[in-house]
Amino acid sequence: TPGSSPRNLLDMDTFSKSDPGGWRSRAGGMAWHRHGTARQPGSAPLSAVVVLFVQVSGSSEWKEFGRTEVIDNTLNPDFVRKFVLDYYFEEKQNLRFDVGNSPPGCHSTLFGAQDFLGQAFVALGEVIGSQRGRLERPLTGVPGKRCGTILLLAEELSNCRDIVTMQLCANKLDKKDFFGKSDPFLVFYRSNEDGTFTICHKTEVVKNTLNPVWQPFTIPVRALCNGDYDRTVKIDVYDWDRDGSHDFIGEFATSYRELSRAQSQFTVYEVLNPRKKCKKKKYVNSGTVTLLSFSVESEFTFVDYIRGGTQLNFTVAIDFTASNGLPSQPTSLHYASPYQLSAYALALKAVGEIIQDYDSDKLFPAYGFGAKVPPDGKISHQFPLNNNVENPSCAGIEGVLESYLQSLRTVQLYGPTNFAPVINQVAGTAAQVTDGSQYHVLLIITDGVISDMLQTKEAIVTASSLPMSIIIVGVGPAEFEAMEELDGDEVRLSSRGRYAERDIVQFVPFRDYVDDSGNQVLSMARLAKDVLAEIPEQLLSYMKTRDIKPRQADP
Repeated sequence: TPGSSPRNLLDMDTFSKSDPGGWRSRAGGMAWHRHGTARQPGSAPLSAVVVLFVQVSGSSEWKEFGRTEVIDNTLNPDFVRKFVLDYYFEEKQNLRFDVGNSPPGCHSTLFGAQDFLGQAFVALGEVIGSQRGRLERPLTGVPGKRCGTILLLAEELSNCRDIVTMQLCANKLDKKDFFGKSDPFLVFYRSNEDGTFTICHKTEVVKNTLNPVWQPFTIPVRALCNGDYDRTVKIDVYDWDRDGSHDFIGEFATSYRELSRAQSQFTVYEVLNPRKKCKKKKYVNSGTVTLLSFSVESEFTFVDYIRGGTQLNFTVAIDFTASNGLPSQPTSLHYASPYQLSAYALALKAVGEIIQDYDSDKLFPAYGFGAKVPPDGKISHQFPLNNNVENPSCAGIEGVLESYLQSLRTVQLYGPTNFAPVINQVAGTAAQVTDGSQYHVLLIITDGVISDMLQTKEAIVTASSLPMSIIIVGVGPAEFEAMEELDGDEVRLSSRGRYAERDIVQFVPFRDYVDDSGNQVLSMARLAKDVLAEIPEQLLSYMKTRDIKPRQADP
C-alpha cells in the first residue's frame, strides 16, 4: 500500500496555506505515504487533496484509483488514507499523483488552473525498489513555478505472506499413451477479475502410471487466488508428451477455501473431460484427484528482501549469429525501421524497463555472442556491446540499446549459437556474493537452435545453486524445443547425473506475445508479464535453500 506526504507545496494564497496531504496507501501488499511544501506568494487552496491515477496496461489511458482525505492550511501535509494496490513484479505499473485544491462540494477528478498544485509520475516498482520503500519526487506541471516534492512510502500487507504446501494424488486416470500408461501432471490456474485464467503452478510429471502421487509443493496464497479465498482455482490434468503436444485428460475446479478444508479431511475431485462428457452417455469421469495434505504458513516475501536492500543485477546477452539475417535488410530479425523497433530491441525494453527499477546503479553489463568482432575478426561468444572489455556495463536500458545498435554496425554476424560462455560469465559474478544482497538476472535473446546444448545444460545446473535466474526469449519463426527442455518446468534439468538445484530458467517465444493490431506497447507488456512472473519465486527459493533472511530496513 502506498502512502504520500507532499513537502514545500506551492503556496497559492497570501492569507492561508495550500493544503495538500501526505498519505499512506496499500498496494498489492504495499503501503505508501507522501508530503509537500513551497512557500511562495499567490492565491492558495484551503482544502488540498491528492488523487491517484493508474495507467491502463498497454495504453495511454489513466483511470482514477482513489483520493486522499482533504487537509487544510499546511504546505507539508501528511495524508493518512492509504491506497491498497495489487503489486505485480512482472508488470510496469505506472502511477500518477495529482495534487490540488479541492473546494467544498467539488468532486471532479480534474483540477482547474487555479487549483492545480503539481503532479508526479512514478512506477510502483520504483517505490518498492527504492531504499526502505521511500521515494521522493519533485512535483511538476505548473510552468515557471517550483511545486515542492512528494514523498511516497510503500509497505506490504501482511495477508500476502501466507504460503501453502499441498500434496495431491490421482486414481484411475484415462490412459492416453498407446504403448504404455499415461505420464500425468497437473496445471493450476487462478481466475482473474475479467473471467480469464492465469497459470500459477505446474507439478512435476509422474511417468507411466494412471495412479500418480505428486511431490508436495509450495505456492504463495496470492499466486493461487490473489488473496480472495473464494476465487475459482482451475486444475487441468495432462498426459505429458516429449514433443510438447500434451494430451488433455480432464479438469476440475475448486477454491482456496475449499482446499483448506483438507487440513481435517481428504478431499476427492472428479476429473471431467467436457468433450467426452458430451459424446458418451455413460461417461462418468476421467479419474479422480485426491488432496492428501494442505498446510499454510507465513513466509518472507520478495518485497521483504527488496526492502532489506537486495539488488537485482540485470545482464543482457544478444544473439549475433548469421541466421538472423543482414541487419540492413527488412527481413532480418535485427532490422529496425524508423517506425518500429526490432524484436530484439522490443524484448530488451520489455524486460529491462521493469528490472531497472530494482537496480540502484542502473548499470547493465551487455554482451553479444556468435559474431566475428573487430579488429581481428575472431568469433566471440561474450563480446561487450560497448566494446569495453574492462567495463561492459551500459548506463540504463537506453544505453544498452545504443550499444546494441552500434555493435550491429561494427561486427560480422556469424555463428554458432553458444549460450554456455555468457551463462558461465554471469555465474562467476554471482558466485562472488552469495549472502542475499545481490541477485542476478540474465536475459538471453536468440533466434534459433542452440549449438552447445550439453555445455549449456552443465552451466545451468551449476548456476542453479547461485543467486541468479535466466530468461530466454526466442525471436523469429524457428522451433524452440531445446529451450523448453532448458526451462525445466515439467522435467527438472539434469547434466551428467546432476540435477538442477532450482528451476532458474524461463523460456518464451516472442511471437506468442505480438499484438495483432501492431500495438508494440501491449506486446511488450504481455511479454514482460510472462517472462518475469517466475523471478520473485526463483529469488525466494534461493534465499530459502540458503536460509537467508531479509535484512531489516532502518526504521
